[in-house]
Amino acid sequence: MNVYEIDPTTDQRWEDFLQRHPQASIFHTRGWLEALRNTYDYTPVAFTTSAPERPLTNGIPFCKIAGFFDKRRLVSLPFSDHCQPLVQTSEQFKCLTAYLHRKRGLEKWDYVEMRPLNSMLPNGRGFDNSQSFFFHRLNLRRGLDEIFQNFHKDCVQRKIRRAEREGLDYEEGITDSLLNQFYRLLLLTRRRHGLPIQPVSWFRNLIAHLGANLTLRVASKDGQPIAGILTLRYKQSLVYKYGCSDQRFNALGGMQLLFWRAIQQAKQDQLCEFDLGRSDTDNPGLVAFKDRWGAAQSNLVYFRCGTKYSQRLTKAHQAAISKYLWSHAPTTMLTAAGRALYRHLG
Repeated sequence: MNVYEIDPTTDQRWEDFLQRHPQASIFHTRGWLEALRNTYDYTPVAFTTSAPERPLTNGIPFCKIAGFFDKRRLVSLPFSDHCQPLVQTSEQFKCLTAYLHRKRGLEKWDYVEMRPLNSMLPNGRGFDNSQSFFFHRLNLRRGLDEIFQNFHKDCVQRKIRRAEREGLDYEEGITDSLLNQFYRLLLLTRRRHGLPIQPVSWFRNLIAHLGANLTLRVASKDGQPIAGILTLRYKQSLVYKYGCSDQRFNALGGMQLLFWRAIQQAKQDQLCEFDLGRSDTDNPGLVAFKDRWGAAQSNLVYFRCGTKYSQRLTKAHQAAISKYLWSHAPTTMLTAAGRALYRHLG
């Protein structure tokens, strides 16, 4: 088979192909790719065996990234929890992966990385396991009462009732006011975790390109924002992408209220699943939080062709240097670092 390179943000066949493919997600869409390009200057590209004059029957989207020290790489896709290769047959997949393996060598890419939702990439053919995560997905096909009863009684059900007793205010939308509230909470959270914050332009570009498929949800107490989440919607799936809070108010149940409202809305819209995203395997707190919603847990494995990935070295470096630095850095430095660093970290 021949392999063709297309720009999925301009090829008129791409969005129609995504609508037809059952495994397409919000991360495959033109809007997500445009936000990546406009924020981080990445170059979107997709590889397919479908000739230019034919309808698309398969495709794997990537972004070309220029990292530190002129290290170039292809990632499918940066800042995306998962990006399933959209193929029909194993022959198509073998052809595309073989092409990518050759392309990396010819064009001197540091590595090529895929982030499939299921572990369909066998070791060999130049690709090896690089990183592993836990992945949680909540089935929304059950009745709302049954879903609620499967929540952890102390950590979720009682927190939702506490939030209702406290009279927490709930607001959703994509207004500048909500974005500002969400971003201030995100800054608190990133500092608490010892991490630089994503540039605010990333969220503005997501709103601009995803529109009604994105929702900001903020809980407040007496006018004080205390928790926020950002969710994405595509087809029959709701995706939890970002969450943040002011930990001084965690006992009030603001985060649990936001998740519950998101689930209630998803059921009203007849969605089938709530994608809670990936969690680092060494983050037991986040894993437990997602488990307590009755979500099914599975493994999420990334595959890489090229430079080996040393998770131990990355974690050790962050623990020894980065976490201390970012947790003590002034706000101006934290935001400036995010603008400078994130485009190299996808």
